[in-house]
Amino acid sequence: MQTQDYIAIEERYGAHNYHPLDVVLTRGEGVWVYDVEGNRYLDCLSAYSAVSQGHVHPKILHAMQEQAQKLTLTSRAFRNDQLPLFYKELCELTGYEMALPMNSGAEAVETALKVARKWAYTVKGVPRHKAEIVVAANNFHGRTITIISFSTEPLYRDDFGPFTPGFVIVPYGDAEAIRKAITPNTAAVMVEPIQGEAGVIVPPEGYLRAIRQICDENNVLFLADEIQTGLGRTGKLLACDHEAVRPDIVILGKALSGGFYPISAIVADSPVLGVLRPGEHGSTFGGNPLAAAIGRAALRVLVEENLAENAAQMGAYFREKLRAIPSPHVKEVRGKGLLIGVELKPESGGARPFCEALQGRGILAKETHEHVIRFAPPLVIERQTIDWALDIIADVLK
Repeated sequence: MQTQDYIAIEERYGAHNYHPLDVVLTRGEGVWVYDVEGNRYLDCLSAYSAVSQGHVHPKILHAMQEQAQKLTLTSRAFRNDQLPLFYKELCELTGYEMALPMNSGAEAVETALKVARKWAYTVKGVPRHKAEIVVAANNFHGRTITIISFSTEPLYRDDFGPFTPGFVIVPYGDAEAIRKAITPNTAAVMVEPIQGEAGVIVPPEGYLRAIRQICDENNVLFLADEIQTGLGRTGKLLACDHEAVRPDIVILGKALSGGFYPISAIVADSPVLGVLRPGEHGSTFGGNPLAAAIGRAALRVLVEENLAENAAQMGAYFREKLRAIPSPHVKEVRGKGLLIGVELKPESGGARPFCEALQGRGILAKETHEHVIRFAPPLVIERQTIDWALDIIADVLK
């Protein structure tokens, strides 16, 4: 079958909840993916950072195959020999005392919210069911009913109410607005260190440090959603590391699996994560032995191949060269590491036509927030490949 055959089947039988580029991929290797006609493309999305280690990384693939032949699922009713080691290695790498694995990123966010609420009631002394969590406008933390309850994007909210109460929304990047939103009932402040879906919005320098200080002064938890920014994407292990900030709960996903399997987790110290008791939260698949083995391999690859360091170096080079492109369409180039947003001027007609043009030239990128092209290739990318891409990008943006 050809591309249009697959698209016709998908349009006929699939729910229309995505608007993908019309390319049908069948194979991937490293930074490259191939469509059903055999055309090669540079992947500049990395499945929203899930394949940070590159497509079908051989070491992660080997770990998956080896574990799949032994034991894939026990549920949490029984123990398995991979989960304890995953706990240990994830905690040692991130510097936290405890971890709780789930599957999707949204599940990890929900887990963090539940932990923060229980901590507020059992430790801080907030009256039962009165806890408030401060969040930022234009956030993207997932699409469950509770999470869209504090979204400011009408597309995510319209027709899906009623909504979960208990959230206070303030402008992103405004630490003083957070300070003013704090009340005796505030359990936590939750933000993305960089807002990816909002258009790769980088907050002012010192924003994360200010949040940490505000939370400390008011006995409030700091929750950092590092699902997209964490595990090397921004040139540090965690994006919060750029400001030497240690959140109370870090939410992880995406690259935690290297793109092989849905794996997410939260990490925190025992005074916070230790509030949970058996039966209060769980998941049949969360922490299964196959996921744990894959996660362990994915973390090893990040460390052994110095992917955070490569993201810092290649990202700085990529941004510098993008800023040097003499394009009448570009308003701003921003980002950290290999999470880069190219914002186009409103009169340029939106980012989608440019992404379609890039696809035609062998580069897969995706528009976000209408006017922004996001470039976030796998962290294994080399300068030679970036140079190849820059020539095409410059031509498309001219």
